Amino acid sequence: MKILLAGCGDLGRRTGTLLAPRHQCFGLRRHPQNLPETILPIAGNMTEPRVLTEILNQGFDVVVVTLTPDEFTEQAYRQSYVAGANALFTAIERVERKPSLVIWVSSTSVYGNNQGNWVDEQSPTNPTSFSGKLLLEAEQQIQRLSCAHSVVRFSGIYGPGRTRMLSQVRAGIGRPAVPEQWSNRIHSEDCAGVLTHLIERFAEGRSVESLYLATDCAPVTQHEMRNWLAAQMQVVLADEMVVQNSIRRCRNQRLLDSGYEFIYPSYQEGYLALMAE
Repeated sequence: MKILLAGCGDLGRRTGTLLAPRHQCFGLRRHPQNLPETILPIAGNMTEPRVLTEILNQGFDVVVVTLTPDEFTEQAYRQSYVAGANALFTAIERVERKPSLVIWVSSTSVYGNNQGNWVDEQSPTNPTSFSGKLLLEAEQQIQRLSCAHSVVRFSGIYGPGRTRMLSQVRAGIGRPAVPEQWSNRIHSEDCAGVLTHLIERFAEGRSVESLYLATDCAPVTQHEMRNWLAAQMQVVLADEMVVQNSIRRCRNQRLLDSGYEFIYPSYQEGYLALMAE
């Protein structure tokens, strides 16, 4: 299949590397010079409908969108996710040959605060942060597409280049046991694995749901996870209380039922591998 990886940052590159042996992969970025050789570069702005229409007219079977805002501000999120979803919707409606499948990467922040309760694909969305609200607005535009589409909500992504938690623990920053502050995580290699898995299911003619919650199999409290990491690194923690506005436990049963097998089923396997690197 001919696959367009729009945005094509870390997750897009990882996904393209997994797909390239079997599919023809193209990476759309404003500056695509540093893409792997297995991903053919396309220079362009994902948020410009005219440019995106010209690109989609080249005929792609699958479009995977993994956007990254320039900064954590409301304006940057609107200019990235909302503008990107609007441009993609406009471009797909304009082209004669539409993609057979669009996969849009979102976040579990669209759920809001669930007081530590479990959430899945059937749970209501009630975001309180600007990021969650704008991500949900972008999702709703994608759900209007006239072609097959799937939104993938990733939980907290960690991995190479995403080591904020390790840095905090190494600096001795812990979290108290009470009140419970839940953390839901997924390794970046599993993010790419999930996207590849869904594309391969589609290529084999099997069904792909319109929404997946993608997180590992072990939600954990901040207190337990940081204490475990501290034991691995042989550091002493001092608990610091912070206000956590969004507390939830994420369930990945739909993803497991689709046949996906995690490389790192929990934070323990994932962080051990990351620390070994």
